[in-house]
Amino acid sequence: MISDRKLEHLLICKNYDVEFKNKTTGFEDIELIHNALPEIDKNEIDLSTSVFSKKLDSPLFITAITGGHPDAMEINKQLSIAAENNNIALGVGSQRAACEHPHLADTYSVVRKNAPDCLLVGNIGAPQLNLANKAVEILDADILAIHLNPLQESIQPEGDLDARGYLDSILKITDAVDIPIMAKETGCGISAQTALQLVDAGVDYIDIEGAGGTSWAAVETYRAEDKYFGELFWDWGIPTAVSTVEVTNTVDIPVISSGGIRSGLEAAKAIALGADAVGMALPFLKKSISQEYLNEFIWKFNESLRIAMFLVGASNIEELKQSKTIITGKTRDWLNQREINTTNF
Repeated sequence: MISDRKLEHLLICKNYDVEFKNKTTGFEDIELIHNALPEIDKNEIDLSTSVFSKKLDSPLFITAITGGHPDAMEINKQLSIAAENNNIALGVGSQRAACEHPHLADTYSVVRKNAPDCLLVGNIGAPQLNLANKAVEILDADILAIHLNPLQESIQPEGDLDARGYLDSILKITDAVDIPIMAKETGCGISAQTALQLVDAGVDYIDIEGAGGTSWAAVETYRAEDKYFGELFWDWGIPTAVSTVEVTNTVDIPVISSGGIRSGLEAAKAIALGADAVGMALPFLKKSISQEYLNEFIWKFNESLRIAMFLVGASNIEELKQSKTIITGKTRDWLNQREINTTNF
């Protein structure tokens, strides 16, 4: 059943409209300050980052996409080759299927086989303490992500609706596993309060995965016989720009901004708001039919990020993080109501 569900998720994401309808990421409300005298050489701008245990050539993460079904193997192979060749990070989908059904392990292990030096991020659910070390072993992971998906579980026909003890389980996973732990949402964002709880539980990194990109309520709506609840909660969540500010303004650990980011310009805005890296999933899934498409997409991302950095006068990622922004519209209203001073950015 798990394997079949993984295939359904893949097919739905590739062939149907699964993005938010009426809620955006909020990055349209973020403006970078143009610098007419940047005083840097665009060709020497350094996109690299070293805050995630390995030096990466770009702050781009291919965030969790797939695994757990034979048809996922080729997708993960293509993604891993592209990640290795471009020295960017790659995450896999939930590894529960492989941990419980060993014959599916190669749909994940194919990643390390084709990306021996890549920064790889494993993936389990918060209550799956018993699977943590197995997941790390299957992938030879550098980081283990713990995904948080209460909305998806609420809409999913076979969803797990008992979220009691998640924090305690996360704390035990951080103690049981020898590699860094990342907490990640799945499209609804993370608030300042939740971020503090996660840091107290021992996580090393946070991937906010905010609202505005793929809606997992939407994905599960296509699977459900009764569409009412999925359609009602299709646009639920904290916009990515808002969540980025809340979390980076609250905790002192590296943060990935993801959820609807589609270009290097939006990535530059996220980093200027305090993120250390950015993630994308759906665009990579749709480009995974060939290395040509993947490499072109990564090049365009990096080049648009580099242009944005040139236009604000930032020669590296740390300087971009210090760039000032203007926050307007709904994003400013949201942050003000959350008592976050938008003039600090």
